Amino acid sequence: MDDEILLMCTRLLGALLIGAFIGFERSFHGRPAGFRTHSLVCMSSALLMLATVYQNQWMNQVTMEAIRTDPTRMAQGIMTGIGFLGAGVIFKEGLTVRGLTTAASIWVTAAIGVLVGIGLWFPAVIAATASLTVLSIFPLIERWLPSEFYAHFHVCFNRDAVIDEERLRRLVGEHGFTIANVNSRLVSGGKIFEYRMVIRTRDHSGAQALPKHLLEQPEIIEFKISPTGD
Repeated sequence: MDDEILLMCTRLLGALLIGAFIGFERSFHGRPAGFRTHSLVCMSSALLMLATVYQNQWMNQVTMEAIRTDPTRMAQGIMTGIGFLGAGVIFKEGLTVRGLTTAASIWVTAAIGVLVGIGLWFPAVIAATASLTVLSIFPLIERWLPSEFYAHFHVCFNRDAVIDEERLRRLVGEHGFTIANVNSRLVSGGKIFEYRMVIRTRDHSGAQALPKHLLEQPEIIEFKISPTGD
């Protein structure tokens, strides 16, 4: 009995430490769910799996003979519950959705907690190492991979000084951007004309040069460039 208690404590402590390592990476990068959240998620997953693995400790013999339990159902319940927590860290900033990576890290942390709870240490450690690699090293690799830069672009003009769409396309195109789609509307009681569009480029330096160019255009009274991504 004492050996089983020690084993339970070891698994809980292991889950706590693994969750803390993953959570620290998220906290270091200023994410909303970090050190404490991931620690609790991993430990609680292990705790719930321990309740299933060691059910003979709290279910009497009569009940055990009358009921057959399926430990995988507990794991399913854990992952379903984690979905609500993960959804809480996903938020919309303008037209950009952020927090998806943090939500995924919470999900994998819960899965690692399940593995620790049932005593599968080797795959748990491998999964934790792989998760930390993805979160900390993959962003560095992404910088060297070819990719397109996408951004939501809003630009406003006085109603009597609007530049036409063709000129706007040329202005944006001078910095390597192409326009995916264009919407326009009148705002502020019809005094302000606004273009809304999605722009993209493979030359990321254009994202710095375009705002400087826009500042030099006297017709433009307001603009906003919002990069997409996590």
